[in-house]
Amino acid sequence: MNTANEAHIAPPTRLTTPFGFASTAGEVLAGVDLTGRRALVTGATSGLGTETARALAAAGASVVLAVRNTAAGAATAARITASTGNPRVEVRRLDLADLPSVRAFAEEWPDDEPLHILVNNAGIMALPEPTRTPEGHEMQFAVNFLGHYALTRGLHRALAGAGGARIVCLGSNAHLGAPVVFDDLDHRFRPYVPILAYGESKTADILLAVEATRRWADDGILANAVHPGAIATNLQQHTGGLRTPVGRRKTVEQGAATSVLAAASPLLDGVGGRYFEDCGEAERVTRRPALFGGGVAPFALDPDNAHRLWETAAKLTGVGASTGADRRGGAGSR
Repeated sequence: MNTANEAHIAPPTRLTTPFGFASTAGEVLAGVDLTGRRALVTGATSGLGTETARALAAAGASVVLAVRNTAAGAATAARITASTGNPRVEVRRLDLADLPSVRAFAEEWPDDEPLHILVNNAGIMALPEPTRTPEGHEMQFAVNFLGHYALTRGLHRALAGAGGARIVCLGSNAHLGAPVVFDDLDHRFRPYVPILAYGESKTADILLAVEATRRWADDGILANAVHPGAIATNLQQHTGGLRTPVGRRKTVEQGAATSVLAAASPLLDGVGGRYFEDCGEAERVTRRPALFGGGVAPFALDPDNAHRLWETAAKLTGVGASTGADRRGGAGSR
């Protein structure tokens, strides 16, 4: 496939920042003023989502919590306002497993409300048994990727209206063992292995950032994927808790640091289509690392994979054919 912008697929210089493994979201955004900017965080009622939303609100952003449980969302919004003094925190209902809910959410977004930051944070992990949506899609792939894909596509106008928007896609080092298997996305032929299905959905999330950047950079929209690290949250409810060595675990505040770096730090101005961990760009690896190792696999950044997945997801979600804006490439990443 020939892309419109070869700059997005050429191996870039690896980007580092003054922050690292132990940095917190508050430290990353210290001195950053987000007044006048609007952010949306999915899955914001607990864990990383709550801390990401709190940090953005503390920096002055207006924050929308996109959640399934609006009562829990309202309680979270109240806590964020109480801790930050920012009253511009609101709740809107979104169920990523329900495509009509996603479409309704995007359609109801006001035309006069630009979106500067979209954090695709919500996720589920390692469901013990194969579970499917009403459309028949494997649930982890559906929630973690397809729902976020449909949401991102549906909010394109709001993102373009921001005049410089950022998308953050939550990845995981679980992607390192799980390329996207295009001929069996819903695990109807392969044996279902919970953590591999999860890892495949995270690979897809990284590819979403790659392709969104290629297609939308001329609209001022850049996307990056992040691995937050090993943090004890509700995400591990089906795994029996964290198995990562204690010395390599993070607090929620540390885990959200890479998300807010990608969402709002001036250090990433003009940067898109990359994968970050520990507040720096991850090393590209050529083989799967040892257990609990890091890095990013070539298949997760491959532009052909990203293009194919985008077009496949359009059919699976009913979003529709690519628009002219989708086909453009820009020169916004470095």
